[in-house]
Amino acid sequence: MSTTGWLVLGPALILVAGLPYWLPRTVIALRVRIFAWVGGEEGVRAPGKEVPAEEFKKVYGHPAANGRSRGAALSDLFWYWLSPGPEVHQEHLEPGPRYDDVARTTRQILAGLSRERWTELVGRCTRRVLDELDGHARVHRVRLRDLMMPLWAEVYYEVVFRAPCPRHVRDLITANADDVVSALKCTGLRHMDRRARLTAHLRDRLAHDPPPGPLPATLTPREQAYYLQGTFFNTAVVQMSEAMAHLLLALATHRPVQDRLASGAEDPDFLDRVINETLQHFPLFGVAHRITSGEIPRDGRDPIPAGSVLLFNYPEYQGSGGDAFDPDRWLDPDTRPSAFIPFGVTANRPCPARGFAVLTMRVAAEEILRRFRLDSSVEHTRSLPSRGPCLLIPRTGAEVRSRTRLAVMRFADSWEGVRRSLVQLVLGSYMVWDARRQGLCRNYFAASSGGSATSVPAGR
Repeated sequence: MSTTGWLVLGPALILVAGLPYWLPRTVIALRVRIFAWVGGEEGVRAPGKEVPAEEFKKVYGHPAANGRSRGAALSDLFWYWLSPGPEVHQEHLEPGPRYDDVARTTRQILAGLSRERWTELVGRCTRRVLDELDGHARVHRVRLRDLMMPLWAEVYYEVVFRAPCPRHVRDLITANADDVVSALKCTGLRHMDRRARLTAHLRDRLAHDPPPGPLPATLTPREQAYYLQGTFFNTAVVQMSEAMAHLLLALATHRPVQDRLASGAEDPDFLDRVINETLQHFPLFGVAHRITSGEIPRDGRDPIPAGSVLLFNYPEYQGSGGDAFDPDRWLDPDTRPSAFIPFGVTANRPCPARGFAVLTMRVAAEEILRRFRLDSSVEHTRSLPSRGPCLLIPRTGAEVRSRTRLAVMRFADSWEGVRRSLVQLVLGSYMVWDARRQGLCRNYFAASSGGSATSVPAGR
């Protein structure tokens, strides 16, 4: 080949070989610009120029920061992703009697189980899901989020209905939750038929064999089905599956931490610190938006006007991912992160699961670590679009060397990231445009009397 040919081919080969290192980041930046262009610029960013980090919690917890959907163009996108039924999901209800009724019902359902009952339930469901893995395999190649979804589908079905979850219903819940989270991460388009099948099952179940616990009295039977689907079989299943995938992937990529847990050393609180450290580095929430119902006064600054859209950025506030993974930082008040809100702010719609999420994560993790050693070499990011590729190596049996497998996993994950980033760019841009076109939230409030009586089927 001529010198000129090498001068052309050489840089081209270098460019192609470096695709996994520069293309996904470039595409992410481009996606942000496209989303801003299609979705429109709006919102007061916190932390940011208008709301610095030291005012984050104060502003977030102010009584006037209580609007959830009405009046924010961003709501159209979240309603689109979370269809069907976001209009009766407690996190998307506007302040008022219906929100109070739904939030109270959720607390009552979750409080119906003692800590001992939660421990037994999660342990039993974890063992059942793990038993379904091939017992003869020397190494299990799994996607951690996919592995965890059936577990939490079973758990929350039993929490609601106080009965074991039939396998076909577990499949309905898992398909629904997977479709929601795939759309949220822009790795796939939403499929309303998968979600509608779960809605139909829940409506039939409520009509013929309702749960023994309470249901929101202010909701119609259809809305009650949407409430259960959105609160428990969308949000709860997705968030707990994500949380466990992050925890297990953190253990798989930090072997000294995993080995310390597996050794059985007498430090009963170490796993709780690992969970906190995981939630610090990989918070489950990205940006939560609230609409102000009144003016928020501030010392030495202009007040935030009524009708403002507040954008609370959890990862930026927590400074996530910037430090080494060190669970023991939580032992010392001087090193413990002060900006840590894994379950939101208590004064403003905190996560209902905050009282037992760490407990249930600990139970599931202990069951998994008793059976398997976890290994992974993939890039661990907060959004986890890869679903957490991981090797599960049984602790019983011959020692398995995973160095070659991990090298192959690292190579495959880096190139999968190239393809996935392009898919996210195309599908994400389309869904942002389609969400604004359909205007699910905007049309709901336009068609309803104050957004509290008549509902418009989401995405139908």
